[in-house]
Amino acid sequence: MIQAFIFDLDGVITDTAEYHYRAWKRLADEEGLPFTRADNERLRGVSRRESLMLILRGRVYPEGNLQEMMTRKNGYYLDFIKEIAPRDLLPGAKELLEEIRAAGLKNALGSASKNAAEVIDRLGIRLLFDAISDGYSVERQKPAPDLFLHAAAQLRFPPAECVVVEDAAAGVAAARAGGFHSVGLGPRERVGAAEAVFPDLTRVRLANLLAALGESASG
Repeated sequence: MIQAFIFDLDGVITDTAEYHYRAWKRLADEEGLPFTRADNERLRGVSRRESLMLILRGRVYPEGNLQEMMTRKNGYYLDFIKEIAPRDLLPGAKELLEEIRAAGLKNALGSASKNAAEVIDRLGIRLLFDAISDGYSVERQKPAPDLFLHAAAQLRFPPAECVVVEDAAAGVAAARAGGFHSVGLGPRERVGAAEAVFPDLTRVRLANLLAALGESASG
């Protein structure tokens, strides 16, 4: 029986990929590093540090320089997300969160972002979540299952009774590694390892998710 849902943030509830791209691009340009939109796609669901490692492509820097670059990128990103508002919710996301709560089930946020709490505040949906697990919650990030395990522990349900909703291959891998049910959003070549795949949450209802997973809910 499904008791709870754990949602990724970027690409699932809102699309902050453009803000991340602009922030990483500014940093890369300042450092003389090549960085394209295709490169940015590889960063989906990846922590800030691992994203920087991918951008550096094996270039070696002292730890202090790495910390400074991550701080600089985050500063740019924080400036950009000041523009985020409820209008930036992806189609179907708020309606699904509300339907899950109305059915007596639980919602958690499971995002590698250290700015997740600020983003959901700006989107006006914090009250739709029973727990928040973010980049501060665990040391190992996706594809390790730790973030989702942290969220499930907050909700007090075992992974087998929770569904992870993700748009990144790393997130789907984390869900599978932790023993969670998984719903992938996006092209099958990216999230096809999930139990159920939808293009996005547009017109997706709770019943659609449960039917695709072959599960029932206990609310």
